[in-house]
Amino acid sequence: MKIGFSTGSLALGDVRRGLQMAAESETNAIELSALREEELEPLINLLDTLDLGQFSYVSLHAPSRLMHMSEEQAVELLQAVAKRDWPIVVHPDVIHHFPLWQTLGRHLCLENMDKRKPTGRTVTEMRGYFERLPEATFCFDIGHARQVDPTMLEARRFLRQFEERLCQIHMSFVNSSSHHERLNFQAMLAFQRVAGLIPEHAPIILETPVPEGLLNQEIRFAESILRLVHPNSGLVEC
Repeated sequence: MKIGFSTGSLALGDVRRGLQMAAESETNAIELSALREEELEPLINLLDTLDLGQFSYVSLHAPSRLMHMSEEQAVELLQAVAKRDWPIVVHPDVIHHFPLWQTLGRHLCLENMDKRKPTGRTVTEMRGYFERLPEATFCFDIGHARQVDPTMLEARRFLRQFEERLCQIHMSFVNSSSHHERLNFQAMLAFQRVAGLIPEHAPIILETPVPEGLLNQEIRFAESILRLVHPNSGLVEC
C-alpha cells in the first residue's frame, strides 16, 4: 500500500519541515502542499533541492484559491510539476479558463469538494469539469464526500463513476466546519462502507494534523480501515 501525508497537514506552509516529519515515519507517499497561492512559486523553486528518494509516489497540491495570481501564472508554474510526471491536485472551483488547464493533460487531478464550495461536491457537479477536461484524473477526498453526504451514497457514486480516472485518495475526518481532523471512530465506520471500492494500488494521502511522533500510529489506523476490506493488500505499483 502506498500511504503518506500532505506536507501541509504536518507543517502548514513549511514543506521542508513536513518532509522531515514524513521521512521519519513509515511513509512511502507524499503530497507537497502549496494551498496558499504565495506558497506555489517558492515550492516550485525548491523542487530540485528536496530529497524525495524514499517516496514511491509524489504529488503536488495547487493553491485552493487564486486571489492575486492569475490562472495563466499558476498554470505556467505548474508546468514544471507536469514535466516531473507528478499529479497536480486542483480544486475545480479554481478553474475558469479551461483551455489553459487542458495543457496540463493527465497531470491535472481534480478533487471533489466539501460543502463550503459552490461546486465539485457531487458526481453531477464534477462530471461537468471532466467533460471539459477529458484527460484529467481524479483525487477522491473521502472526508469531503462523507461531510457532504454522511450516508456515503455519493461517495459510492464517485468511486463507481470515476473509477477509471482515480489517481489518489485524500483521507481525513472533515468536521461540520470543513476543518480536517485526525481519523476517528466516526470516520472509520463511514469509510469502511466504501473501502471495498478503493483499488489496493490507489495512493492514500492523509490530510490529518498529526503531531510529531504519532505519524506511524495514524498510518496504522488508516491501513486498518482499508485492510478490513483488503486483508491481503500490499505495495502495488500505481
